[in-house]
Amino acid sequence: MTTIVWFRQDLRLRDNPALNAAAEIGLVLPVYIWAPEEEEPFAAGGASRWWLHQSLSALQESLSGSLVFRKGPSLVRLRELIRETGAERVFWNRRYEPVALARDATVKAGLREDGVEVETFNSALLFEPWTLSNTSKRPFQVFTPFYKHCLTLEPSAPVPPAARIVTASAKRVPLEELGLQPTIDWADGMRSTWQPGEIGAQLQLTHMLDGHVEPYAQERDFPDRNGTSRLSPHLHFGEIGSRQIRREVQSRYGQIGQAFLRQLFWREFAYHLLYHFPHTATEPLRPEFSRFPWCQDTKLLRTWQRGRTGYPIVDAGMRELWTTGWMHNRVRMIVASFLVKHLRVHWKEGAYWFWDTLVDADLANNTLGWQWSAGCGADAAPYFRIFNPVLQGEKFDPAGVYILRWLPELSGVPNRWIHHPWNMPEAERQRIGLRLGQNYPMPIVDHSTARSEALTAFQSLK
Repeated sequence: MTTIVWFRQDLRLRDNPALNAAAEIGLVLPVYIWAPEEEEPFAAGGASRWWLHQSLSALQESLSGSLVFRKGPSLVRLRELIRETGAERVFWNRRYEPVALARDATVKAGLREDGVEVETFNSALLFEPWTLSNTSKRPFQVFTPFYKHCLTLEPSAPVPPAARIVTASAKRVPLEELGLQPTIDWADGMRSTWQPGEIGAQLQLTHMLDGHVEPYAQERDFPDRNGTSRLSPHLHFGEIGSRQIRREVQSRYGQIGQAFLRQLFWREFAYHLLYHFPHTATEPLRPEFSRFPWCQDTKLLRTWQRGRTGYPIVDAGMRELWTTGWMHNRVRMIVASFLVKHLRVHWKEGAYWFWDTLVDADLANNTLGWQWSAGCGADAAPYFRIFNPVLQGEKFDPAGVYILRWLPELSGVPNRWIHHPWNMPEAERQRIGLRLGQNYPMPIVDHSTARSEALTAFQSLK
């Protein structure tokens, strides 16, 4: 008796209920199907495809080479595999993005029409979106009540690893034929920064548990410090599950670990919103923002993307993103606020750029984060809260350590000027060879002017 286990964003052996259930029945045929056309308009971006290749390679090794690769369409390929192997069942772990939900419903219906048993499982979330509602029996739209409600419930627990996995065989397609790797190798920075795969995820969790949970609340906002978990890409690809993270943090730290675990619930909130309000992937949750007078300026957008705005904390974040495929969360808020409020470029442009360049590009988190920054989503920051990039830099990178790590052209700038080098006396700039407008740009907008224009634009919605 053979069961196909259709891997998607659950690329691990631990706490994998679909895999466990299949292994208990009999032979397992582990399958990954690359069908980006089924994910449009949110097929994996360049950085995600690079990570996915490495993660699939790691999973293939963990499964002793038995993982079967195919290129979509998913239903067609699953049917082919069923004919080849005589498989009687298809198991998978659920996804929650709008296009994935629609695709999975079609696949399930098609297979059941064929007389194939289909069963799906939760491996990704502590609470699935349809299980939670507010006191009015409606979806939550504010995080704090959502979080408090979740704390009154017992989340699903991780399942133990399968005692034994006996795999079936099928025709092999090399991983390289999926075409996930970039044709021009631009991934050196990511290779030197990350270890994709389940082993890398477990090592990162161990690193977090060994001394970084207790100071998390005080350290996480400072990009010059190693104060965040850096588990986000591992969570997105399912190389580790939130249930395991919660259990291990809670069992080791108890209430002390709650500041860190709160971030897992923010992720849960993002999935809750995307499931109940699927239009928010491309449209604002607050409909009045569809009238907002965004500035369609591709030059400003390109300058922001390249990290050439003239504001060091913004540029450092964009350079970190381009090099490593990741950006510190505090800096994400700063660069997002700068794009949508200082430059008044549409939040979707920022979301698309992050989608292509982040190794942890996750539709639920990306959507919530950008709509929060733009002021048009659930529990959003008020539009009139406009981050001053100079003050943000001075507060969260006071010694300029983060800035100098990513902007070496500012080396030699004294700390008192590092967040606003344009105010540095000309004689001092000449002495260290800093030529604003040449080796580092002048600010592309004035903060006070940009803030005033953004507030005027916001007033137009009322």
